[in-house]
Order: sequence, then structure tokens, then C-alpha cells
Amino acid sequence: MDIAGVSMALSQSEISSKVGVAMLSKSLDLNDTLAQGLVEIIDASAMELSVNPAVGSNIDIRI
Repeated sequence: MDIAGVSMALSQSEISSKVGVAMLSKSLDLNDTLAQGLVEIIDASAMELSVNPAVGSNIDIRI
């Protein structure tokens, strides 16, 4: 058994795992930021509806 080869393979596997965890962490942070923005947009639209309750209640259609 080649001890040096096993050691290098284990080191590469550890580095790959750390990179995967770091990328997942960044992805989760990005999703959290996007979700916060979506909540703000929903809150803003609810605020508009409470200020102008008639907005969006009628649709004018002509054929």
C-alpha cells in the first residue's frame, strides 16, 4: 500500500469537501438575501393595498 498516495488522496478529498461546504454556505446566504427581498416586496404591495384598497379590484376589458 502506498502511504503517500493514500495521504494525498485523503487530502484532496478533504479539500473538495471543504469547497463544497463553502459553496453551499454561500448559496444559503444568497437564498436568505433573496427571500428577505421577496418578503419586503410582498410587504410593500400589502401596504399599497391598505392605502388604496380599490387598486386592482377592477379590470377593464374590451373586445
